[in-house]
Amino acid sequence: MRGTHGGRAEPAADGDGVRAPNARRYEALGRVMAALACEAEMLEACRDLAWWRGADHSWHVEWRDGPYASEVAALLADRVGEPDQSALAVPAGPATVTTAALDVMGVSFVLRAIDPLGMERLRARPGLWRLSAALDGAGGGARAVSGAGRSAPRQHWEELLGG
Repeated sequence: MRGTHGGRAEPAADGDGVRAPNARRYEALGRVMAALACEAEMLEACRDLAWWRGADHSWHVEWRDGPYASEVAALLADRVGEPDQSALAVPAGPATVTTAALDVMGVSFVLRAIDPLGMERLRARPGLWRLSAALDGAGGGARAVSGAGRSAPRQHWEELLGG
């Protein structure tokens, strides 16, 4: 610690002038968001995904619909980190369908699901935008081409992908 501001000691800055505790907080947020971004099915199921920094320097992540908070916490505990290191995200208390807490690199994350459906229910729900349902073969799969060069009507997933 060096320097003072209003009688308090300020954390030392690294070579780039970034305060180490804030850098760690934002790195933890970046790792969490990167792990969530790799789960397209989970993110597409959420509505109104939001995050903000709490008064105690924790991060709060909230969404409507989508997976249970316990499912997101389990996913993050599994995916946050690097392959050659131990887990960087560990549960920090009990997880329920609506709330969960994680410790990511020493930074607290509070997860809150509003009106969650759960991934099992979301996967079972048919919908226009479910690409996996369209590509499973039973849902129409790839279109067949007739001998005259004409094709079957375009499938909804072809419209979505611009094909």
